[in-house]
Amino acid sequence: RHPRQRAAWELAAASLQGFRATLDAAGFTEVHSPKLVESATESGANVFEVDYFGRPAYLAQSPQFYKQVLVGIFERVYEVGPVFRAEPHDTVRHLAEYVSLDVELGFVEDHVEVIRCLRDVVAGMVAAIHECASSAVELLGIDVPSVPEELPLLHYREALELVGAPEEEPDLAPAHERALGEWAKAEHGSDFVVVHGYPTAHRAFYSHPDPDDPRWSRAFDLIFRGVELVSGAQRLHRYDDYVQALEQRGYPYAPYASYVEAFRRGIPPHGGFAIGLERWVSRLTGAANIR
Repeated sequence: RHPRQRAAWELAAASLQGFRATLDAAGFTEVHSPKLVESATESGANVFEVDYFGRPAYLAQSPQFYKQVLVGIFERVYEVGPVFRAEPHDTVRHLAEYVSLDVELGFVEDHVEVIRCLRDVVAGMVAAIHECASSAVELLGIDVPSVPEELPLLHYREALELVGAPEEEPDLAPAHERALGEWAKAEHGSDFVVVHGYPTAHRAFYSHPDPDDPRWSRAFDLIFRGVELVSGAQRLHRYDDYVQALEQRGYPYAPYASYVEAFRRGIPPHGGFAIGLERWVSRLTGAANIR
C-alpha cells in the first residue's frame, strides 16, 4: 500500500492503456495465445519444461508463432501476456517471467514500417502516462521521455563502430547499449535509438535477411535510456524460406511442423516487435534493479 510502490503499478497500468488504445485505433485485434506449448520458440535450451500428462511441454517463451499465423487471419494483432525464459536472471535487467507486449502487422514493405508502428505505440504509452498517471509521475519525480517523430536509426555496423567494438561481434553488450544511449541523447536529444541490421546468423530463424546482403537481417532493437527495451523484425513469410532456414540452422522440422505448414496457405509479408513491460517501467522510474 505504500504510495511509491503503488505508483509503479499505476505507470504500468497507464502504459497498457496507451498501448491498447493506440493499436485499437490502428485496426489491430487483441488476441490470446497458449502458454503451454509443444516446442521452443527461440530454438534454444532456455525453456521451462513441464510434465503435460506424461508428455513434455514448455512454458511459452513468446507468442511469436501464434501471432505470425494470426496475421494471416486478422492482418494486425497484439497480445498482452506473460512469457517465460529459463535463462540466468540474477541480473538487474532480466526476469524469468515477465509481461510481454507483442505486436504483429501484415502487408509491410520492410522492417522500417514496423519501426514506425513501434514509434507510434511508444508515443501512445507516453501520452497515456501523462493523461492517466500524472500523480505517479509527480510522486516519483519521473522524467517522462519525449518520443521524436522519427526514432534515430543506426545500422548494426555503424553501432559497432560508434562503440569501438570488433566487426565480428555477434550482439551488443550492455556497455555498448549504454554508450549508444548516451550518443542518441547527445546527438539527437533522444532517449531512444533503434539499431537494425543485426547479423542474420545470430537472430531468430524466422528473421528476414536483407535481400541486398543476406549476412544482415531486417531485425532491430529499440534502446531506451541505454537499455534494450524492444526486439523486433520483419519475418520470413514463404514456406520454402522456412524449410531452408531450419535446414541451415540444423533444426529438426517436426517440432515446428504445425507452425511452418501455415505458411503453405499464404501469410502476407509481416513483422512485429515485443516490449517488456517491467523493463519499460524500471527505466521510467530509474530503478537500479528491475525487481
